[in-house]
Amino acid sequence: MIVNKEYIIARAKLPKVDLLADVIQEMLGKEVIRWYLSNVTEDEITVQATLYDDKINQNNEDVTKQYFLGKNAVLSIIPTGIGCEIGGYAGDASPSTNLLATTVDYLITNPNAVNASDFIGLSNNVVYTEGSFIDLFSQGKVNLYLPYANKIGLIIDKSDDWKLDIIFNVVNAVRAVHGVDIVDYVITSEPIASRCCQNKAGAFVGTVDNPLILLEACEKLINKGANAIAVTSNVQDLPLENYAKHFTGEYPNPVGGVEAVISHLIAKTFQIPTAHAPLLNIKQLDLVHNIVDARGSGEMTSISGLACILIGLKKAPQLRTQLNNRIADIININNLLAVVMPASSLGGVPVLYAQKYGIPVIAVGDNRTILNVTQEKLQLNNVVQAHSYAEAAGIILSLKHGIDLGAIFRPLKTLRY
Repeated sequence: MIVNKEYIIARAKLPKVDLLADVIQEMLGKEVIRWYLSNVTEDEITVQATLYDDKINQNNEDVTKQYFLGKNAVLSIIPTGIGCEIGGYAGDASPSTNLLATTVDYLITNPNAVNASDFIGLSNNVVYTEGSFIDLFSQGKVNLYLPYANKIGLIIDKSDDWKLDIIFNVVNAVRAVHGVDIVDYVITSEPIASRCCQNKAGAFVGTVDNPLILLEACEKLINKGANAIAVTSNVQDLPLENYAKHFTGEYPNPVGGVEAVISHLIAKTFQIPTAHAPLLNIKQLDLVHNIVDARGSGEMTSISGLACILIGLKKAPQLRTQLNNRIADIININNLLAVVMPASSLGGVPVLYAQKYGIPVIAVGDNRTILNVTQEKLQLNNVVQAHSYAEAAGIILSLKHGIDLGAIFRPLKTLRY
């Protein structure tokens, strides 16, 4: 069973912020799928967590002493389900993501930053990485092995034939146009039953009624040679009235939370890249305007969400080397110049571990969210404020070229004896 829980912890019982992530991780236990801080006050910290009642593989390696010199990377996260002004819709963070990618050798990001159903904005040096892999990378527990190409196994939720016709046309299109290697597929014998739900913070999360059906399908595909998993399912319990508001730019995307739960569960269990997409995009909505907010138009014009994840998974990083998968490059936390996040959502694993390891966090003010977990509230000392992603790109270039940020911003402190 997958459950979503809220924990409220007294700040007096917590250590200084450098050790906060380790303490929360230990408190939640080994069965946690994902977690983040949703609220911070002077007295309490609120943690939103998704838990699984079965064992999940834990990676306790330490790669912080391993160095792959000559390459630099930045991690840019667009959190799911919290109404990001930029990236909370359908791939609308692609221009910002690709701008950041021009400044470094590799720009690591989570799939929903660039996913837009039939569309995907993915520069060659953007590393399309599932959330639990990003957490492990940020903790210094894994290397990211960048392959020339993956062999993708596809899980399709049990569906009517007319829906399957659509899905297989999408599959054949990405094979023909993008050269994606899909080794095999499984149509589940029972519905996966992926569901949207909203937590007390107002963010969207999710659950799955039949996770074992999902995991059994993964095993079949891995046994047939797949080293990456794509899942497409019928997402249930979508709040249609609020989903319509999403297309006017007024409401968080309710689908992203359940997608994160599915991908985290599979990636943690099998340690291979994975991504989820809605089987069909819902169009029967009471819309204010038939021409939706431009940020959600990729989803509205596409019949299925599947194409983008198949394209993205083609070169998604692995956590280990494999005999049948040649590796083009390797990076780890020692290559990381900075972490880029919306300024009001600094309570995730990547930011808290960046604080631990002394890695700069660039907080983008223009990317507003429904949260209010800020530098000031967490008392982080490694945060650089940026108004926009354009300013963040300039800050990254300064870090890359060793230019002291204090020499750029004004006032410039004068040293006197």
